[in-house]
Amino acid sequence: MALYKKIKFGTSGWRGLIAREFNFENVIFAVQGVADYLKSELKDPNSPLHSCSPVVIVGHDARFLGPDFALAAAEVLERNGFKPLLCEGPTPTPVISVLIRKKKALGALNLTASHNPPNYQGLKFSIWKGAGAPSEVTSQIEANIAKLQNENWIPQDVSFPGDYACEKINPKEIYFEEIRRFIDFNILRNANISVAVELMYGAGRGYLDTLLEEAGVSIIRLHNETNPLFGGRRPEPDKEGMEDARKLVLEGKAQIGLGLDGDADRFGVVDIDGTFIVPNQVLALTLYHLVKNRGWKGAVVRTVPTSHLVDAVANLYGIKVHETPVGFKYIGALMESEPIITGGEESGGLSVLGHIPEKDGILATLLMAELVATEKRSLGDILKAIQDQTGYYYSDRINIEIAPERKDLILKSLASGVARIGEFKVVSLNRLDGFKFLLPNGEWVAFRASGTEPVFRCYIEAHTPEHLNLLKTACQELLRKF
Repeated sequence: MALYKKIKFGTSGWRGLIAREFNFENVIFAVQGVADYLKSELKDPNSPLHSCSPVVIVGHDARFLGPDFALAAAEVLERNGFKPLLCEGPTPTPVISVLIRKKKALGALNLTASHNPPNYQGLKFSIWKGAGAPSEVTSQIEANIAKLQNENWIPQDVSFPGDYACEKINPKEIYFEEIRRFIDFNILRNANISVAVELMYGAGRGYLDTLLEEAGVSIIRLHNETNPLFGGRRPEPDKEGMEDARKLVLEGKAQIGLGLDGDADRFGVVDIDGTFIVPNQVLALTLYHLVKNRGWKGAVVRTVPTSHLVDAVANLYGIKVHETPVGFKYIGALMESEPIITGGEESGGLSVLGHIPEKDGILATLLMAELVATEKRSLGDILKAIQDQTGYYYSDRINIEIAPERKDLILKSLASGVARIGEFKVVSLNRLDGFKFLLPNGEWVAFRASGTEPVFRCYIEAHTPEHLNLLKTACQELLRKF
């Protein structure tokens, strides 16, 4: 009898190395676990799923074997009495979320490993609201999978690729119609701006670039080909991943660089002078734009390690700030419960009022282009004008390697609290997610232990570069002392 590796869903689904953990047999187990969850929910007469159609959206990104894994998932769903609706071609995660809501589906299965290296594949389950499944749902799915494995359930082989077919949908126009509700394409059309679009060989191809092109924006496409190896690097639009777009901007061939990760839920932005605009700043700029230029009303939500520059912008306009644990599912849940102008996290996720409760990198980048077109000045100039009023914020994140056997001791020590971080007095401790030490004058540091690596992630924010560097050194020394 085969020994099965435990399938565990993290904040964005289950991920594993292709062929080792992520293979057809385990995909069948995982999808059967989801199907059993849906059937169990439908037995509850009070379940909101009774207002849904029997459809489950199935999609995949541009990774190796994505179409084949998606067909296998669809076949398992059909065997369980559901109606799979398969997206044509690589499909962004936010597009799948829009489809769930438009089709009143029970949920969606998305074969994606987002920004992970090319040798990884993943499976994400989204619920009927269009949001990623919360932990109380994924824990039930995990229990279903474990039960199947413990009972020696034998997965029925799926059809050989090409032998199984189900209904398909081209989701582009449905998504484009949704995005047109939030972006003023006439402003873009009249702005005469040029954009370097970093597509990273990902699922965002044909979405961000097409929308800009249809608005009459001059674009240069980067990495628009099919390449499951993503050019040999992670499909992540961080500073390194946006370097090719940055070069085009510095050469004067584009005024701004906009990029997407592998499944287009994260974003990257390069300003006219080649400066990489970090996600913390993009979230603050989005709030500023929607309040000042659009007149939107409501609150804002950010995760624990996200910059307090967001709070400073909110204070300028008398806007309430909510703080959640890390994971967009927490942001999405709050966005469903009250008017939230924008919600986001420092890792590059953002959505806005009335849109899906899920990260949307396409929307985020279009909003930055619209802001530049509206104010006819660079993002850097806008940020400077904001921080001239709020004070300046300098943020960074570092990974600090630790011996695995010391992890529990360090967590216990941090939980007990510390009086100082280097020369900085600790004012209070926030335990909402990890350990966030608030320092005088609104500066802070936060520690979170990685669940997969022997590292602590340290988030730091200061009001001067000097304080930022001092705090980086102090955080490293603190963990070494423990």
